Amino acid sequence: MRSLLPFQLVASDLDGTLLNAQHIVGNFTIETLRKLEQQQVDIVLATGRKHEDVFSIVEKIGIENIQIITSNGARIHDLSGNLLDKNDLPADLALDIMNTPFDKNKIFVNSYQDSGWFIDRDIPQLAKYHQDSGFTYQVTDFRKHDASGTEKVFFIARSQADLLDLEQYLRHTYGTQTEIVYSSLNCLEIMNKEVSKGNALKKALANRHYSSASCLAFGDGMNDESMLDFVGKGCIMANANPALIKALPNLEVIGHHAHEAVASYLRATFNLI
Repeated sequence: MRSLLPFQLVASDLDGTLLNAQHIVGNFTIETLRKLEQQQVDIVLATGRKHEDVFSIVEKIGIENIQIITSNGARIHDLSGNLLDKNDLPADLALDIMNTPFDKNKIFVNSYQDSGWFIDRDIPQLAKYHQDSGFTYQVTDFRKHDASGTEKVFFIARSQADLLDLEQYLRHTYGTQTEIVYSSLNCLEIMNKEVSKGNALKKALANRHYSSASCLAFGDGMNDESMLDFVGKGCIMANANPALIKALPNLEVIGHHAHEAVASYLRATFNLI
């Protein structure tokens, strides 16, 4: 059956892409992915989320052939939770970034690390993004923090405008040592050099001896650019960051994540009934 399939592997971002407007995986999408599994298509979830947060989504989907790329490519896990690949920020560099000066009235800082999710103050509204998993943060003083095992450091603000000065400083100070990207319009993320969804997906494809042409991918943020540009067919969500559409003008723009457009596209592409 594989040789007759249009693609051997499907990779998808989560927030703003595979997840619906309530930040959960919808029943139509779950049913579609299960049908895809029956056709022996491999599935990769590639997200900025932490792997502990993603496992509950995978359990809800209920299929066995998923691989998980998390923290924008800093970690790759299999379905059993086995770590397949990692690329951390050096601890001293991560700590410096965590303590970068910024306007605390407009911005707050987070880190994903082996020991959990850390944040500089309590922001209860973040819970809406983690309804399936219940994954939550620990408030910490980053001046006294243990920065070992840091997957990424990220800064969240009310708008991208509030992050522009900080972005310029980070790129000037740490640009040669890190990868800096917007996962959404108001979230700026910093990973170790060479960490990206695209590079992680290349490793996932190599393990299966697939070519890039055999992969179909979906995304909506600038952290998806490397992945969408690498695969045989990249699709951009209608709700995507306009900068992503501008950066990849030749890619197809499909429907809105709130309407579970990825699932609809998969059904049409693979003739799923």
